[in-house]
Amino acid sequence: MKLDNLDRRILTALQRDGRLSNVQLSEEVGLSPSPCLRRVRLLERSGIIRGYRAELDRAGVGLGLTVFVGIKVGQHDDEADSAFRGAVADLPEVVACYLLSGESDFLLQVVVPDLPAYERFLRGTLLKLPGVIDIRSNFAISTVKRETALSLAHLPGAAG
Repeated sequence: MKLDNLDRRILTALQRDGRLSNVQLSEEVGLSPSPCLRRVRLLERSGIIRGYRAELDRAGVGLGLTVFVGIKVGQHDDEADSAFRGAVADLPEVVACYLLSGESDFLLQVVVPDLPAYERFLRGTLLKLPGVIDIRSNFAISTVKRETALSLAHLPGAAG
């Protein structure tokens, strides 16, 4: 889907506040409500807008420890890859998983209440994942920047 300036403005507004009513959104982007709603629905159907969620404060809900876990696997065939990915997809503690090039094959972002909870997760789950031969844990001391909104400066109509 080719995005234009209006799409960029809609996406920027919804990233800032996903609870905007269609009337509020249409006023903000300078479009009447019906065409605005049609564009939003098209962005949703195309998969560009993947959903709407509440962003929670991790510490506020008792999840005070973020760990970045580098994982090296022993096998790189389709069956092993599928088994590993499937197992990771089922772990609620893993909020992100990336396939990497470099020292590790995968990088997991794990969110748990505290260090004892991570140790239990490491011993009881991560070390038992299919194909894992090495795990390196890096603990987040503080969050310098955590942004969920994507920059859309490369799209048509962006300033600068």
